[in-house]
Parts: sequence; structure tokens; C-alpha cells
Amino acid sequence: MQTPKTLQVSCVQLHWAKPLEYNLERVLHYLKAAAAAGSRVVLFPEACLTSYYFPYAITLRPARVEAALNTVCQAVAHAGLWAIVGTLKKAGTRYLNLAHVINPHGRIVYEYAKVNMAGRDEKKYCRGGNKLALFQLDGIWCTLVICRDGRHPELYRLPAMAGAQILFHPSCSSDEIEAVTWKRTSGRAQQPVGPNTKIFHCVANTVGESPDGLQTSSGDSFIREPNGLPLAQAGWYQEEMITATLDLARADRAYVLDSLRHPPFLRRHWQRMVREVKARASLPPR
Repeated sequence: MQTPKTLQVSCVQLHWAKPLEYNLERVLHYLKAAAAAGSRVVLFPEACLTSYYFPYAITLRPARVEAALNTVCQAVAHAGLWAIVGTLKKAGTRYLNLAHVINPHGRIVYEYAKVNMAGRDEKKYCRGGNKLALFQLDGIWCTLVICRDGRHPELYRLPAMAGAQILFHPSCSSDEIEAVTWKRTSGRAQQPVGPNTKIFHCVANTVGESPDGLQTSSGDSFIREPNGLPLAQAGWYQEEMITATLDLARADRAYVLDSLRHPPFLRRHWQRMVREVKARASLPPR
């Protein structure tokens, strides 16, 4: 299969604290919308199926989560595109915050577990993953981080050194209302990745308030090209889908390739870490 020169991507912005049935309906709706728009990939927010609202998410039986995920896989196959969806799934005594990469045949072909936990509830109930993300999508090397992971550049710069041209970044930047307002005004919810890698950065974030009204989320999902310039951007409050076409030749990874060479005394250390990333990339999250 010849690697495409362009890739049309949609990012979906959804509410972060709704019940499973609502979330499933919205995911199915936007799968159809992305297919109708001609997109090859659709990215959904962090924990988009289970919700990121832990008082609710931890009450879900694992069988209900699996059934919803299976329904999504069937819908992805019907739509004939790639999808990245998120769940909180029980793993032993704790949870993993997972992103599931589903191919156009409806099969989960890759999974990544969030490495860096954020917030009291996530730190209480979840544990971090055991690898960095590196996978192919239509022959294009890609990587993944989830929300807070984006604050840790090594998690995407190392996969970019290994060949990734696109960073998919599902997120839920929920916080107290004052903190979210500050994130919006300072542009601090998600920092553009292109200016320190020269790869594409696709963010699907959340909106809406928690049931108790104490927290909200910052919205502002975006698709940015490798110089950090916006190709598409969502609003702060509403559920919506944004779409852009990525010219893959622009993702030349120039900045991370420079880091591999300069300064010379770091070369062997970078090379060793890249080898380790590649060796662990296909491990199942656990």
C-alpha cells in the first residue's frame, strides 16, 4: 500500500461528564459525520465513552464498557475510517486511561495507556501506562499522548525521532472554573507541539460542567500544522467537530532530527532511547 501524501482528519469535542449511553450516541453520531465529511481519521476526547467524571465512571460494570466499545468498533467498520476513542478500564485493582485505535475494519489494532496522571481522582483510581505510542495508520507513523501527557515533551518527541509525523492528543482539561478560565486566557490547556518537533498536532478536548457544577472544561480543540499554525479550531463551550487536511510533506520532523545530531555528546543517548521506544511500542498496555 502506497503511503498517502495527504490525510483528512476530524477532531470531535464532546462533554466530559455525561452517562455512557449519551456518550455512545454522540460517538456514533460523529462517526457518521466524519465519514460524510470525507475524513479518513476521527479523534475523540479522553475517556469519551466512560466519561472522565470518576464518581460516575467507577460505577460502570466492565461488561457495559466492553459492549459500548464493541458497538463503536462495528460503527467504525460501517463508516470505513480510522477512529481513536477513549475509555477508563479496570486493570487489576486500578484503572487504565486508554486510547483505542480502531482500523476501518472495526478492529482495535493499537492501545495506549496514559502515563502521567492528573487530578486527585485520576491519581487515586488510575495508574500509568508502560510505553510510548508509536503505530502506523495507512502507512503513516503516528503517536499518541493523553491530556496531561502533553506537558511532557519526551513522550511525543521520542516517537517523532522514531518517525512519527502526527501526534493525536485526546484530552479532558477539566478543572475548577477559575483554573479553566486561566487556561483559556493564557493558552495553557494544550501547547502546540509543532514548534518543537515539526509534526502535526491534533487535539480533541472536552466541554461542559460536572454534575455538581464545580468543574468545567476548556474546549478549544485544534488541528495545527508543523509550524504551530492552526488549520482548524473549536470553541470553548459547545460540542462540535473540526476537520482539516494534512499535507504530510510538511511534517519533516526537522527539529527532533536536529536534536538527534546536536549536541554530539547526546547522540548515543537519544539513539538508545529511540530503540527502546520502538522495542516497547507494540506491548499491550498493562
